[in-house]
Amino acid sequence: MTNLMRSIQTSYTMYFNRKYDRSGALFESPFKASLIDKDSYLHHISRYIHLNPGDKWKSYPYSSIAYYKGSKDATWLDPTAILDLFENRKEYIQFVEDYEENKQLLDELKWELANDI
Repeated sequence: MTNLMRSIQTSYTMYFNRKYDRSGALFESPFKASLIDKDSYLHHISRYIHLNPGDKWKSYPYSSIAYYKGSKDATWLDPTAILDLFENRKEYIQFVEDYEENKQLLDELKWELANDI
């Protein structure tokens, strides 16, 4: 997977730099991959991804949260692997909402620590 992502990033960077007559890196940091080998980690990663847009996570147009809520459906996205870990969709959304304030506090702390250096 890492080689695939590296290849995609390199190809796209070369295309973009040629098209816009520029040079250099497009991406801030290298692609990172983590093995998700426990349901608890899958829970956390899913919640983290859905909360990434901040205050607008419930209506962020590029989020998959609508598919988890059941208000959108697509053949290319199947949230059942995560939703099956919960009693129902509502319980999953509540699980994400319950962590919203904690994520905001952690993001603020991360920002403050990064700026104290």
